[in-house]
Amino acid sequence: MGYIFFGGYIMNCNNTANHSIGCTVNKCKFHCTESNHCTLEKVLIGTHESNPTEVQCVDCESFVPKN
Repeated sequence: MGYIFFGGYIMNCNNTANHSIGCTVNKCKFHCTESNHCTLEKVLIGTHESNPTEVQCVDCESFVPKN
């Protein structure tokens, strides 16, 4: 089972998964492995390009690597 550390408590991520935000980045601290969702309430999406034209140009700026 996937668990995350949240506000001093360890919680099953199904209790905190945001089903409005799908995510497959399993190396992110906020990733819920059990359901491939993000556990954040909202995410910030950005780009590293001045004129993004491909999906590779877009980034999740809320990403934090897992320890």
